[in-house]
Amino acid sequence: SPIVSLCRRTGNRGPIPLGEGNEKLRSCPLSYRFNWSELVPLRLWGRTLGLQTESSHFLLEGMPFRIFGGSVHYFRVPREYWEDRMLKMKACGLNTLTTYVPWNLHEPARGKFDFSRNLDLEAFLSLAAKIGLWVILRPGPYICSEWDLGGLPSWLLQDPEMQLRTTYKGFTEAVDAYFDHLMPIVVPLQYKKGGPIIAVQVENEYGSYAKDPNYMTYVKMALLSRGIVEMLMTSDNKNGLSFGFVEGGMCLWENQPKMVMEYWTGWFDNWGGPHYVFDADEMVNTVASILKLGASINLYMFHGGTNFGFMSGALESDEYKSDVTSYDYDAVLTEAGDYTSKFFKLRQLFSMIIGQPLPLPPMIESKASYGAILLHQYISLWDVIPSLLQPVKSEFPINMENLHLNDSSGQSYGYVLYETVIFGGGHLHSRDHIRDRAQVFVNTMYVGELDYNTVELSLPEGQGFRQLRLLVENRGRVNYGLALNEQRKGLIGDIFLNKTPLRNFKIYSLEMKPGFMKSAVPDYFVGPAFFRGRLWIEHQPQDTFLKLQGWEKGVVFVNSRNLGRYWKIGPQETLYLPAPWLWKGSNEIIIFEERTAGRIIQSVDIPYLGRTQYVD
Repeated sequence: SPIVSLCRRTGNRGPIPLGEGNEKLRSCPLSYRFNWSELVPLRLWGRTLGLQTESSHFLLEGMPFRIFGGSVHYFRVPREYWEDRMLKMKACGLNTLTTYVPWNLHEPARGKFDFSRNLDLEAFLSLAAKIGLWVILRPGPYICSEWDLGGLPSWLLQDPEMQLRTTYKGFTEAVDAYFDHLMPIVVPLQYKKGGPIIAVQVENEYGSYAKDPNYMTYVKMALLSRGIVEMLMTSDNKNGLSFGFVEGGMCLWENQPKMVMEYWTGWFDNWGGPHYVFDADEMVNTVASILKLGASINLYMFHGGTNFGFMSGALESDEYKSDVTSYDYDAVLTEAGDYTSKFFKLRQLFSMIIGQPLPLPPMIESKASYGAILLHQYISLWDVIPSLLQPVKSEFPINMENLHLNDSSGQSYGYVLYETVIFGGGHLHSRDHIRDRAQVFVNTMYVGELDYNTVELSLPEGQGFRQLRLLVENRGRVNYGLALNEQRKGLIGDIFLNKTPLRNFKIYSLEMKPGFMKSAVPDYFVGPAFFRGRLWIEHQPQDTFLKLQGWEKGVVFVNSRNLGRYWKIGPQETLYLPAPWLWKGSNEIIIFEERTAGRIIQSVDIPYLGRTQYVD
């Protein structure tokens, strides 16, 4: 199989000479019209050639072909909305869908695989074919994507010697076992077997990691040996092309097809920062300049969706920054799938190139404002603890991944509560062993927080023996860069009181699966605690957004679905609640609040993702 190396993310400034970035669309002549009306999955029969390269062009079944792609990730979009998002891609003028495959969702515990419901990859890819979209599949095993640990399962980090994204035996054995389950789903959906997959990406952005010169060849052979026969691609930024290259590959800059594999339509947000946006006119003009060169393009993202649950990743450059729950990305479609000005401008551009009428854009789904929701029940975390599973008892602190839980696969997400007994007060020092943030309590009294920036606290003096409690939150594992092997969470080493390491811990796993609520909510309450209320819906449910004004930091569950994290530092102020996750009648809402709880939450029909900052 040929391997084509593609340029990774460019945003509004790219490695291809794009011409004047501010020229108007109408003054940007396009190289030629490109009609691909016959090059769709349900119309091509007798396939033999697949996606090929000839000089500076792609061919599909021997005919000139340009990839007009867009990224939509099935795991970030409720299954009930997959078809809607794909129809909007077609209506925008795109012909190819790209998606990552998240290993950590498909194998949450070692040897336990899940390709059902919202993770039904076969159904997603088959739907793309039905709608008339080709697919470039990006199966990893590493995917980056602002996703926890770049899609790698956290149980890999149980091995203290683990070397992720290398030919280290412990890693390749796990990849082989995963691919043995994944590839039988993928192989029958390839182009030459009548499916929509025209290309498969080998790993992801390895040129920016490049710790093992043999690794990319290993991944390539892992794909080929399991039946992948379509074109293989790599994706890197300009500086990483030479390092992420695979033997036998063809470099795009040497008379090969030009393709921007990730043209950024927007950007992701971190907690405590602004909501980033890209100017629509500038973005579309740059896309037009790329297309003017006859290049192919993939819009990352066409529709971002949501980092539901605890799956958002983090950055670690100068400092650790965790990503927000929303993956709106200021993309072509909003987090809830609504149109933006970018959609209509791109639709106009692509229609000029295709030279034929595009399908009408589907109607947007209306949103609902269900008003105030009273959280009328609560239970303190300290009252919950006796009803939990027995704690892990250990002389030394144990990180989250190495707790003996979940069929020995450890704990992946959520919180861990560490308890030990102290006598007196004094100087508490973390030695930077907390990942990522700990609330500190003496008995049930809140003392303060420890994190990357705050590594010491003063504990008040007291009589007799008291409980020291550290509630440690995993805020998301870093998904990009050279620190992947250091992403263990919880307490990753000793904590010191008056220069003496603490010992003899009771460790409680809080994976956020609450099934217990009681008592009544007072007018004011300080967490950590669980709160429960009911949302009553009279008619057919509609999408809505939950606003948690007056609440500080925590997690929201609706009908047992984890919507993700909220935090008053912003920028995100609403959580997206899809209609398919609501029921007509009574809907249960559970909130885990770490500190200060409000009395109500609001259901509103407009999202608020925070103060905006334009990106040049």
